[in-house]
Amino acid sequence: MAAIKNLKDLYLDGVKDMHSACKQAIPATEAMAKAAKNAELKKALEASVQGTRDGMAAMEKLARAHGEDPSGEHCKGMEGLVTEARKHALEAEFADEDTQDAAIIAQYQRLAHYAITGYGTLKAWAKRLDLADDAKVLDEATASTYEGDEDMTRIAVKGGVNKAAM
Repeated sequence: MAAIKNLKDLYLDGVKDMHSACKQAIPATEAMAKAAKNAELKKALEASVQGTRDGMAAMEKLARAHGEDPSGEHCKGMEGLVTEARKHALEAEFADEDTQDAAIIAQYQRLAHYAITGYGTLKAWAKRLDLADDAKVLDEATASTYEGDEDMTRIAVKGGVNKAAM
């Protein structure tokens, strides 16, 4: 890895990191969708997989537009979050499916919050670097991820998953 000399280098490193984060989140989210018992939760997770694929494609497009290979980075942060999601939502022994669904929502939201933070930081840097088109792409990725996170909160609270898990 070459030395990061300035904000542009840091930005491009971050774009590649988010590409890796998305790539790692997809199979974990697919596994959580398969394990989910609540129909609304299952549907929301399946939609999230496509949203994450779209985010990964956007990061690839941004990296390539700047002459970078998007696969040149491995996101250790997402690796840890995926490990935790598998351990606490998929591999743990649950007495009932409602409790597992609550765990799936919590673990999904951890993945989503990491993405929101990553996209938001990159958007701020893109604006500082006068990369308006990049900032727009990152704003859309952030908004889409927020929407998925809000859906999970709604399913947990208003959809009754958390109450059923009691």
